[in-house]
Amino acid sequence: MSTKPSTVSRFQSFDLLATLVAVVRGDGTVLFANAALEDALGTSRRSIEGASFLPLFAEPNLLRTALDGARGNEYAALRYDARLVRQQGEPMPVHVVLAQTETADEFVVELLPLEAQARQDREERLIDQAQANKELIRNLAHEIKNPLGGIRGAAQLLEMEIDSRDLKEYTRVIIHEADRLQTLVDRLLAPHRRPHVVGDVNIHEVCERVRSLILAEFPRGLRVVRDYDTSIPEFRGDREQLIQAVLNIAHNACLALTDRIAAGDAQLTFKTRIGRQVTFGKQRYRLALDLHVIDNGPGVPDSIKDRIFFPLVSGREGGSGLGLTLAQTFVQQHHGLIECDSVPGRTDFKILIPLP
Repeated sequence: MSTKPSTVSRFQSFDLLATLVAVVRGDGTVLFANAALEDALGTSRRSIEGASFLPLFAEPNLLRTALDGARGNEYAALRYDARLVRQQGEPMPVHVVLAQTETADEFVVELLPLEAQARQDREERLIDQAQANKELIRNLAHEIKNPLGGIRGAAQLLEMEIDSRDLKEYTRVIIHEADRLQTLVDRLLAPHRRPHVVGDVNIHEVCERVRSLILAEFPRGLRVVRDYDTSIPEFRGDREQLIQAVLNIAHNACLALTDRIAAGDAQLTFKTRIGRQVTFGKQRYRLALDLHVIDNGPGVPDSIKDRIFFPLVSGREGGSGLGLTLAQTFVQQHHGLIECDSVPGRTDFKILIPLP
């Protein structure tokens, strides 16, 4: 059976969606399959359309029951979870949304990959969290800054008034600690003070700069692997901010690799790819930079895995907990996002930035 051209044109706009969509009859015959579904199944649209949609599910009876109910007008829309069978790979867990169109015996089946849905939820949390962090940091830093200056000034005046060397040692401690806190406050405020200097950015020049800095600090016991897609175009951005963001991630990774560096088998990988039709931050982009910084260290501790981008959260003794917070801020200023996937033996920080 062939699909009528008029039917195809009615649903052509579904090809613009990243969601998997099929239009089916009540008996399960596919009238239209969009490009995203074609890609997910790994088979041509021509072979999907005109055939039954039921065998493409690991539990076809679920869809059959849902269609029977929809044909009997038992509900306007139905949702349930299922597994979509693909030509290659394991079945894909999906959330199915079935709704009737305005035409009799015609239904839209929307399939939301559960992994993608979970990722989107996680990305939205990261964006909201980063915005809240930014406001918290700015307000907290300004609240600390003023009394800190007063404490330091008072300690300096007190030091001038006393003659005892032992007592002056105490005032020096106060001044030194006030300066240390001032440095911390300045680092907290740095991303909000420095103007965004935009120019043409080659991401591989950024990676190479970070690589040279890392190897200068860790010259032995660490292997840095470059896995670049040289077709990635230049884009407009702040080169220094991106260098700092990638450096913060890479430097954290190297500190986590201390034991492996001592053993001589530490590895840090810079991997670049182009992401196509990528959705993040509630927006869909035709092209995006997909930069990974991967290490073979022990992984992010479970106790802080959900909080690593929070300010002042660190898995390392003596760490300031600002490196990843600042990295996320710099990347978000490029309308991008940083994600982390970590298990013992492999930690992958992924930077996504829209490309022109």
